[in-house]
Amino acid sequence: MAVVDVLNSKAEKVSQTDLADSIFNVPVKPNILHEVVTMQLASRRSGSASVKHRSDVKGSGRKLFRQKGTGRARRGDVKSPLLRGGGSVFGPDSKSYSYKVPKKVKRLALKMALSTKLKEDNLIVIDEFDLDKIKTKEFLAMMDSLNIRNALIITEKKNENLELSSRNVPGVKVLRVEGMNVYDILKYENVVLLESSIKSIEGRLLR
Repeated sequence: MAVVDVLNSKAEKVSQTDLADSIFNVPVKPNILHEVVTMQLASRRSGSASVKHRSDVKGSGRKLFRQKGTGRARRGDVKSPLLRGGGSVFGPDSKSYSYKVPKKVKRLALKMALSTKLKEDNLIVIDEFDLDKIKTKEFLAMMDSLNIRNALIITEKKNENLELSSRNVPGVKVLRVEGMNVYDILKYENVVLLESSIKSIEGRLLR
């Protein structure tokens, strides 16, 4: 098991904790991380690009002129793609780009992402954020004392003071254990774990 220092909000070492090798010391396979991140980003695509086809355009279905003998193109009604204001032929339709990967693969990718941060020495464990009230200035002072500018903070449960104090700070995001995902772990330079969240992470990933 990896042993890491537990810091307080003033960056002082208060204790040590063990991190399970089965979560924080897993061989990293970039292709699995890539697959899960691609899945996450694909699921976020709105897929709302669309056009009006012939059947979607509002207008009469009356034939404009007879089929033969006029010398003009054989268009039917005012919704014909040949006319200005008519329907589009090969334009895009709205669709979902989301797809799924197996749960075991997602779980493995989370372990690999956390292992990457630990190997890079960018994983920090803190006993707790002592915020008595919602105050961004106090939160920034804590981050300065920890020498962190860009971080994902993972908490065990809802911490309203922390979440609201940090929401306007660029480069900082607070997630609960159930919302932890591969994309955000890799996106931010540092991952800050509250000590109480480690058991919840182990409970989620050791299945």
